[in-house]
Amino acid sequence: MLMVVTGNGKGKTTSAIGAGVRAVGDGRRVLMIQFIKGPWKSGEDEAQLLLSPYFKIVKTGLGFVGILGDTRPREEHAAAARQGLALARETMLSRRWDMLILDEINNAIHLGLLDEESVLSLVDLLPDGMDLILTGRDARQSFIDRADIVSEVLEVKHPYQQGQTGEKGVEW
Repeated sequence: MLMVVTGNGKGKTTSAIGAGVRAVGDGRRVLMIQFIKGPWKSGEDEAQLLLSPYFKIVKTGLGFVGILGDTRPREEHAAAARQGLALARETMLSRRWDMLILDEINNAIHLGLLDEESVLSLVDLLPDGMDLILTGRDARQSFIDRADIVSEVLEVKHPYQQGQTGEKGVEW
């Protein structure tokens, strides 16, 4: 099954993790590859240790691209995204995992770190019995058209609109 979780609201990664936890509860193995999130620690990094070896997160991203003090050359971010895509391809071919979550892959495409066609060719490799979740803002229409399930997370209200920063354990 192909699922897409997109939109401008908070909760896309959280939704995918929830699907992953549900899958683990059903005896399945889940790999999440994070395409943008960088080396900083978040709650899911600690949670995966509790769910190991059934749930694993691999961060291939180098952090936010071109904002919040990022000074890395764009090509470094693109190379990291390509490494994540190669790992996703290897994961599909190995069939070692039952669910694959490509977290913020939509953002990676929107930012020009990956091209839509390379991800579509990966989707074409999806083996029977493996579920694939694509998250991030700005999902391509081609992904939406191919997906079995599409969810859009809309922002209605958020504390940062009042100048508040994110809360550890809730936002990250």
